[in-house]
Amino acid sequence: MELKNKSTESHSPFNLSLKQIVKDVFFQPRVLVVDDEERIQKACQRLLSEEGCEVDVAQNGIQGLKMIEEKHYDIVLLDLMMPGLSGLDVLSDLKSRHPDTVVIIITGYATLEHSIETMKKGAFDFLSKPFAPQELRLVISKAIEFIQTLQDITTEKSRMRVMINTLRDGVLTTDHQKRVALANPACLKMLGGHKRQVLGKFVSEVIDEPTVLGMIDKAIAQPEKMFSEITEEVCVPMGKGKEDLIIGVRCIPFRDRLNRNLGTVTVFHDITALKKEDQLKSDFVSMVAHEIKSPLNSVLMQLNVVLDGLAGELTDKQQEILTRSSAKIKSLTELATELLDLSKIESGLINQEREELNLEKLIKEHVSLYRGQADEKSIHLIWKASEKDHFIMGNRINIEEVLSNLISNAIRYTPNGGKIEVWAEEASDCTMIQVKDTGMGISPGGLENIFQRFYRVKNEKTRYINGTGLGLAIVKSIVESHHGTIHVDSVEDEGTQFTISLPKISYKI
Repeated sequence: MELKNKSTESHSPFNLSLKQIVKDVFFQPRVLVVDDEERIQKACQRLLSEEGCEVDVAQNGIQGLKMIEEKHYDIVLLDLMMPGLSGLDVLSDLKSRHPDTVVIIITGYATLEHSIETMKKGAFDFLSKPFAPQELRLVISKAIEFIQTLQDITTEKSRMRVMINTLRDGVLTTDHQKRVALANPACLKMLGGHKRQVLGKFVSEVIDEPTVLGMIDKAIAQPEKMFSEITEEVCVPMGKGKEDLIIGVRCIPFRDRLNRNLGTVTVFHDITALKKEDQLKSDFVSMVAHEIKSPLNSVLMQLNVVLDGLAGELTDKQQEILTRSSAKIKSLTELATELLDLSKIESGLINQEREELNLEKLIKEHVSLYRGQADEKSIHLIWKASEKDHFIMGNRINIEEVLSNLISNAIRYTPNGGKIEVWAEEASDCTMIQVKDTGMGISPGGLENIFQRFYRVKNEKTRYINGTGLGLAIVKSIVESHHGTIHVDSVEDEGTQFTISLPKISYKI
C-alpha cells in the first residue's frame, strides 16, 4: 500500500502551507510513524522530512512504545491494525504516558465504530488508506497548529504566574464556589496565610479575615445587571512590637461573555505608608487652612462693616480700594478652602470604591446643570450624544468632579457668544471624555505647566478671571487614580480641547 496521487505532490496547495507552518513554529516537530507496511513508512518519512519535520519509523506497536519511552514525539502516525500489539493498545499506553502527544490514526479498515473508539481514547484525527500527500500534509498542519496553540496557552499561563508571583501587591482569585484558583506569595504574607498548598481549597480555609470573606461573598452574589468594584481598608495586626498593616482591598467579580459570574479577583495593596503620609499632610493642611481662614474671615467681616457705611461715610476712592481688598481676601479664603478640598480628594483616591458608570448619562446631566451658567454668557453648551452608551469603571463622585471642573473652566475662559462641546467616544483600547471650547486658548509655554498646582495662565485676557489654579491639578489626580491619562490641545485665540482616556471595562472574556 502507498500514498495515492503522487503526481500532485509538488503542486499541492498544502505543500507551501505545511512548510511555512513548520518554519514558523519555535520547534522542529518530531514525528513517529508506527506502521507494519514498509511503503507507508518510507512514503510518510520522505514527505514529512522534506517539509522540515524530524521523522522516525517503527515497524510495530511494541517497537513504537519502546521508542516513545526513549524519546518524546510531538506527533505519532499510528496504524490501527498491526500484528501483535494493536493500534488501540498502543494509543491507550501512549496517552497515559504522554497526554500532550498528538496521535493520528491511519488504517485501511476505517469504520464509524473505529473512529468513535479511537477518539474516545484520545486520538486527534483519522486518515483512511490510501491517502493523498495533500491529505497527510493537511492533517499534520492541523496537528502542529494544535500543538502550537497548546504551547501558547501553557506559555501564557506560565508568564502570568511568574508575573503575579513577583508582584508586591497581593492577588487572590476564586472560582464561583469560592475555592482558591490563585494566591500569590504577597497575598498569603499580608493575610497571614502560611499554607503552601492553597489551590482548590475554600478561601475560608486559607484566610480568616472576615472583611475580605464578606467582600468575596458580595462580589459573587452581584446580579448580572450590576457590576461594581468593592473596596475596603483592612487593618492586619502584626504582633507584639510590630506596626499593624493597613491594606487597601479591591474585589471584583470575574465574568464570562454571557455575563455569568465565574469567580472573583481580589487585589491587596499595602497602604500603611500612604495612610501615614496622608494623615500628616491632612493635619498640616487643616492647620494651615484653619490658621489662614480664621483671621481672613475676621478681616473680611470688618471690611464689610466699613463698606456698608456702618463706620462712617466713604469717599468713592476709599470704596474702590476697600472693594478690591475685600475681593482679594475672598480669593485667599477660597484658596484655603480648595487646598483643603484637594487634600480630602487625594486622601479619598487611596482606596476608593468604583462602579460601572454610564458616561453618556453623566455628561448629559452635567451639561444640563451648567447650561444656565453658559446662557448668561450666550455660550452655546452642547452635549454630543453618541449612538451607543459608553461605560467605565470609576468612582461616581470623582468623575463628576472631573466633568464639573472641565465644563466650568471652559465656561470661564470662553468669551461671550462662544461654543463648548462635551462628548464621550471609544478608541480601540480606551474610553474617552472630550471637552472642547472656542475660548481664549493656552500658549505653548502655558501648556507645559497647566496641570501644576496653583498655576494659572496670566495675560491681559485672563487677569480679571478669578481662580485658584487647583482645579486641573484635582482633575489630573483623579484621572491618574483611575489608571487614565489627560491630554490637552490648544491654540491661542481659537480654543482648547481636553481629552481624558480611561481604561475600557474588561471583565468579560
